[in-house]
Amino acid sequence: MNRTAEKVADLVRENPEFEAVLSELLDREDELRWRDVKDDMTSGQWGRLLQKDILVEGEDGFQFADREAVEEALGRTDEMEFETDVDVDDSESSWSTYDKAAAVGALGMFAGYSVGSVRSAVGNVLDLFLGPLDSALPFFAVIMVLAVVTGLYSSILQNALMDTEKMGAYQEKMKEIQERQKAAKERGDDEAVERIREEQMDAMGDQLGMFKEQLRPMVWIMVITIPVFLWMYWKIRPPAHINPAEASMVMPMVGEVELAAGVVGPLQAWILWYILNSIGFSQIIRKALNIQTSPT
Repeated sequence: MNRTAEKVADLVRENPEFEAVLSELLDREDELRWRDVKDDMTSGQWGRLLQKDILVEGEDGFQFADREAVEEALGRTDEMEFETDVDVDDSESSWSTYDKAAAVGALGMFAGYSVGSVRSAVGNVLDLFLGPLDSALPFFAVIMVLAVVTGLYSSILQNALMDTEKMGAYQEKMKEIQERQKAAKERGDDEAVERIREEQMDAMGDQLGMFKEQLRPMVWIMVITIPVFLWMYWKIRPPAHINPAEASMVMPMVGEVELAAGVVGPLQAWILWYILNSIGFSQIIRKALNIQTSPT
C-alpha cells in the first residue's frame, strides 16, 4: 500500500463515514468542485481530503492525487483486519501448565465448603500460620487484616497477570468492526455488510481470549483466597474454634451481631464484614500503587 492508500485507510479508520464519501467521489468522472459535492459531504471532510493531499489541484478543480491508490485502499478497507500495536492473537492468551494446575487446585478446594474432612485439613494446616494472628487480635480484626492482605495480593496478581492493553485491543477491534458495519449499511453496500459480518463472526473468537485474560489472575487469586476463607469458615462454623467472647462484633448500621448470624438474607455477618473491608481496602491499595485492572 503506497502513501496515498495509507492516508485513505487512516482516514477511514478515524471516521468510517469517509469510506462512503470517497466512494461517491470516485463515481464522478470530472474534476471535483466544492459546489458540486457539498451535498454529499461536509466542509470538514472536504478540508481533510485537501489537508491529507488525497485531493490535489487540477486544471479546473480538484482531482485524486492517486485514484488507483484510493480504490485500492477502499477495497482493502472492507476486508482489512483491525491493526493495533498490540498482538491480539488468541494463541498467546493460552494458559500455561501452571495456570491449568492452579485452576484444578482451586476447583478442588471448593469441596472444602461442603466436605468436612477437607475443611478440617485446610483449617488445621493454616491455623499453624494464622493462629498467632488470631491469638493477638479479636477475630473481627483478624478478618480485617486478612481482607487487606487478600486485597493486596489480588491487586498485584491482576496487575501482573492481566494484559489490560491486549484487552483494550480486543474491545477496540470489535468497536471498529461495528463502525464499519454501520457505515456499510448506511451506504447500502450489502456485499461489504456481508464481508464485515463474517469478519465479526471470526472476531468472536477474540472474546474467548479476552475472557481468558480476565480469568487467569482470578484462578491464582482463588488458590490463595479459598484456603483463607476455609480457615475462617472452619474457625466460626460449629463446633467453633474461636474464643466465645470473640464470636460477636458490633457492625456499622447493624449493631452487635453474632459472626455466624445472617444479616443480609443467608449472608453471614463475618462474610459481609470481610467483603466490605476487602472492597474498601482494595480500592485504596490500587489507588496508592497505581494499579490498573481495567482495559486501557
